[in-house]
Amino acid sequence: MDNEDKIGNVPRCRTCGSERVVLDAWACFNPDSGMWELEQTFDDAFCHNCDAATHLEWMKQSAPPHLRIRELNDQFRTNGKGRGTVLVTQGIQSEGADFMLSAIVAVRGFTEFSEDNDPWGEHDFGALDVAGQKVFFKLDYYADETLSAGSENPANESMTFRVMTILLAREY
Repeated sequence: MDNEDKIGNVPRCRTCGSERVVLDAWACFNPDSGMWELEQTFDDAFCHNCDAATHLEWMKQSAPPHLRIRELNDQFRTNGKGRGTVLVTQGIQSEGADFMLSAIVAVRGFTEFSEDNDPWGEHDFGALDVAGQKVFFKLDYYADETLSAGSENPANESMTFRVMTILLAREY
């Protein structure tokens, strides 16, 4: 398959179908950009899911990146699955333990996403009422637990550390 045929497709492990695959490659450091640039790839492929050598096949991506981000956000928000942490602000905490628990339960069960509050379709923000108070939640994406840099690809769960913040609207 030549490069033009690969546009819109992703490499997958022929054995398990995972997209978590790598190729042997050469990279050259460019002092002008301060970055490593891919110079050449080779045929030896490895699948992180199988933890073994593999052969690649190019296939249409299973879902656009924003749908994968939505899936990962929903898993994290509703079930706590994935790499990340939940922050509850002082405003929420100051309302007492019962209110804080109610806010967390309400955020986990939130389903009222619309074009108005979720224009990108990623389920990364919500506004809801809890015991008569407006509560927001938002998700931010970082490269790791140090929170020192944003994630380059929030659709890739292995390179993204999610931070969900639950706060009172007046704290925003």
